[in-house]
Amino acid sequence: MKLSEIIQATDAKIIGNVDLESEMKISTDTRTIENGDLYLPLKGANFDGEKFVEQAFEKGAIGAFCTTDNIFLDWVLEKEKFLLQVPDTLIAYLQLANFRRNKLNPKVVAITGSSGKTTTKEIIASVLETKYKVFKTPLNYNNEIGLCQTIFSMPDDTEILVLEMGMRGLGEIELLSKYAEPDITVISNVGTAHIGRLGSKENIARAKCEIVKYQRGNIFISHDNELIKKVLNFSGEKIFYSFNDVKIFEKKSDYSKFEYQDNVYELNIGGDFNIENALSAINVAYALNLSVEQIQEGLKNYKSIEKRWESVVSGGYQIVNDSYNANPESMKAFVDTVLELYENKKVLILGDMGELGSDEKIYHQEVGMYINDHKHLSDDITILTVGCLGKYISDSVTNCNSKHFATIENLVDYLQSAISQDNKIFLKASRSMKLERIIDFLGN
Repeated sequence: MKLSEIIQATDAKIIGNVDLESEMKISTDTRTIENGDLYLPLKGANFDGEKFVEQAFEKGAIGAFCTTDNIFLDWVLEKEKFLLQVPDTLIAYLQLANFRRNKLNPKVVAITGSSGKTTTKEIIASVLETKYKVFKTPLNYNNEIGLCQTIFSMPDDTEILVLEMGMRGLGEIELLSKYAEPDITVISNVGTAHIGRLGSKENIARAKCEIVKYQRGNIFISHDNELIKKVLNFSGEKIFYSFNDVKIFEKKSDYSKFEYQDNVYELNIGGDFNIENALSAINVAYALNLSVEQIQEGLKNYKSIEKRWESVVSGGYQIVNDSYNANPESMKAFVDTVLELYENKKVLILGDMGELGSDEKIYHQEVGMYINDHKHLSDDITILTVGCLGKYISDSVTNCNSKHFATIENLVDYLQSAISQDNKIFLKASRSMKLERIIDFLGN
C-alpha cells in the first residue's frame, strides 16, 4: 500500500519525515520482517507486539505503528525512521484490511454458525469457483486478525471473497462484519457452542445475527431456525433452507444424491448435515447467477478438508477423523452419520466438548443418551470415551459396549490389545482434545 493510503485508512498521526507516495508492505511479525517494511504491532492476552518495535527497526523496518511515541523517539530522530500513532493497533489493522477490501471490491460472502461453518465455507467456495475467481478464509483464520490476513492475502483479481467468521461472545461477529462489509451473509445453524460464555441459545442467535449489522448487500441465507427469525434485524431478502426441503435419492458414507427445488445434486461425502451445508451453497450460487450445471459441478468437486471426515489408515486400522471440533449438535450429527451410513463393526471414540458452561456434564450425558436410544445402535458398535467430561457420555451408554479412559495413551493401549482391525474407528471431540494423536500413536 502507499503510505498515503495507510494514513488515509487509519487517520494515524505521523511522527518523523515520510514520503507519502512510497509503497511498503505491512508486517505484524518481527520474525519475517524485511527491509522497508512497515511494522504493525498487535496486542493480545499473552503478548504485546509493541515491545518489539525496536527489534523491527533493527531488522530493517522503515516505520512502525505505535500507541505511544515516547519510547521510540530516539529511533525517529537518530535513525531516520517514522512512527504512525493510533489509539489501537488492531483497529488500525482492520481499517487497513477494510481499505483493501473496498479498493479491490470483490463480492463478499460471509459465513458464521455454531457448527458447520468451515465446511459450509469450503462447499460454497467449491461451487463458486466454477464461475468466478474465488479466495476464501484459510483454516483457523476466522477471527479479527485472521480476517485481516485473509484480505491481505487475497489476489488482486479476486471476484468473490468467501469469509468464515467465528466468535466466542457478543460483539465479535459485529466487529468482523463492520470491516468485511459483506454482500451476502450465511448462518449455517445455531447450537450450543460457546453457551458457557453466552448463557443461552437465544444469545448465541443474537451473536450470530450480528453478521448482518454492516451488510451492504440485500441477501441473507440461513438454516431455518425460529431463534434466528426471532432476533434477526434485517430488511433485505431472507432465504431459509432446511433438510425437510430435499428429497433423498441415495445416501452412502461417501456419497449423497438429493433433489432440491426441482434439481438433482450429488456430493462425494455423506451425512445429512453435509446436505444441509450444500443447501446454503446452492442458495448463494443462485444469488450470484450460477447455472444449475455449474452448481452441480461445484458440489461434486467438493472434497473434505483435513480433520473433517478425513479417512486415514494407521497401525492397520481404518480411521475416520472428524476431530477438528465438536459441540452437542455436531456430535449428534456425527453419531447419526456413523450409525446410519457405515456398515460392519464400528468404534466411536468421543472426547470432551468445550465451552459448554455450568451444564457441561448434562450436555455430555445427553449425547450418551442419544447414542443409547439410537435406532441404528447394534451389538457391533463400541463407544470409547476419553477426557474429564467424556466419561459422562460413556456412563450414559448401556445398550452397547462402552468404556472410558483417563488418557489417550491408555485408550490406544486398549485399542491395540482388545479391538481387532476389522473395526472401523471414528474420532470426534473438541479441538483442545487433540484426538488426532490417536492416529500418531497407532502408527508408531
